[in-house]
Amino acid sequence: MTLRRRRSALYMPASNARAIAKARMLDCDVVILDLEDAVAPDEKTAARDRVVETVREGGFGKRELVVRVNGLDTPWYAEDVAAIRAIGIAAVLVPKVSSVADLRAVRASLGEDGPPIWAMIETCAAILALPALSATAAETRLTALIAGTNDLAKEMRCRLGADRMPLIPALTSTIMAARAAGIVALDGVCNALDDPTRFAAECDQGVTLGFDGKTLIHPSQIDAANAGFGPSEEELAWARQIVAAFAKPENADKGAIRLNGQMVERLHLAEAEATLAC
Repeated sequence: MTLRRRRSALYMPASNARAIAKARMLDCDVVILDLEDAVAPDEKTAARDRVVETVREGGFGKRELVVRVNGLDTPWYAEDVAAIRAIGIAAVLVPKVSSVADLRAVRASLGEDGPPIWAMIETCAAILALPALSATAAETRLTALIAGTNDLAKEMRCRLGADRMPLIPALTSTIMAARAAGIVALDGVCNALDDPTRFAAECDQGVTLGFDGKTLIHPSQIDAANAGFGPSEEELAWARQIVAAFAKPENADKGAIRLNGQMVERLHLAEAEATLAC
């Protein structure tokens, strides 16, 4: 898996030129230009044209630029893909991917040389198909699974509280599928814009479950996501100790060593190196 940070992935409505301009100055790791939920039907064409112009203008620096297109079953999908497949974005985020056939259809429409696919996992069918979806990652160039918690909760007809308990099996299944394929897993959005305590708790939960980062709906959530999904000073210090310990000549051929009273293996070295590289 790439060592690139994806702690914070901010959805920006492609119909809002001011919001997109602001995104160039925000401290998020990923900007997702959204042609789907955030854009009204009568604004789809103009928003698509704005995305193309925005990507070509550039100016996003180190931020990864992703475009969420409309779904495969919508009248806008084909034109979305035709417009953005060759403009140099990092990935295409596709909503409501529910089957291997969906992934293969997206890959065919993007072309072999088109951008990688990020798939929204937001239907019950997608949860049941996760092993098959992740198994096609190399074939379809699927590089990320994104938890679509709002749509999934709606389809499940579950009652979500602050602990998101009804979604935990789906979230962990999404993470395991991503890990099996060696790809990225991003947590769903938090709708509680005026409740920073709840948002911080969701970030902590996402980290605990194993997500790489969180999708966001407002710039005010960026700092907390970066802090929550970024390594703490203690974690960085421990990573440095592990790397330094294995770098000693006497440990060069050892698979495991004792460090500060703990057994540390080479898998922990790999994790430490990844932490320091991000």
